[in-house]
Amino acid sequence: MTGWTARAPALAGLDAAARARLDALHPQAVPKGATIFRAGELAQGFALVLSGRIEVFATGAAGREILLYAVAPGQSCMQTTLSLLGGESYTGDASAASDCEVVAIPRPLFLTLMDDAPGFRTFVFTAFGQRMREMVALLSTLAFQRLESRLAALLLARAEAGLVSATHQDLAAALGSAREVISRRLDGFARHGWVATTRGQVRLLEPAALRAIAEAPRET
Repeated sequence: MTGWTARAPALAGLDAAARARLDALHPQAVPKGATIFRAGELAQGFALVLSGRIEVFATGAAGREILLYAVAPGQSCMQTTLSLLGGESYTGDASAASDCEVVAIPRPLFLTLMDDAPGFRTFVFTAFGQRMREMVALLSTLAFQRLESRLAALLLARAEAGLVSATHQDLAAALGSAREVISRRLDGFARHGWVATTRGQVRLLEPAALRAIAEAPRET
């Protein structure tokens, strides 16, 4: 019988022994909205996402959230890796952005595989490096790209058949802004005829105009 690792292309480099140990674990269903971890906790295991999407947020002193990154199938959580390898507590919160199927690798097995399974170690560090590059890109975007450009780019990235299913608060969290600020920017887009907004949804009417805004030169 084929185990769940066959559904994880990122683990294709595993040897037979490591694959067998992982296949002995059972995938778990995680409903949308479920908390994965909270700031201040220590990681108890390494989560591999088989389906769905987990989002990791940082929260400021005033309660404003910013989306740090999302974990989709084949990706890893940088904060979990840091916690497992360095003993550091989580500095952010994570929740399921959709219904997910996840495999939790207990900490002892994770550390054993890091020592004994080169294929697993390569996966972990490759995924960690990818996350680091994404975090550097996020910092650059926050520092130098205008909010209108970031909002337009986010809408284009999240649109499915021209429709973005997200509240103004969801968009604000993803951009590290306030809901009221995002609402004003969306109202401006709507006045130009670029989008139409309803509760929990944004319909893209003029994707070309949004693309031009998203690609506008960055501030220097």
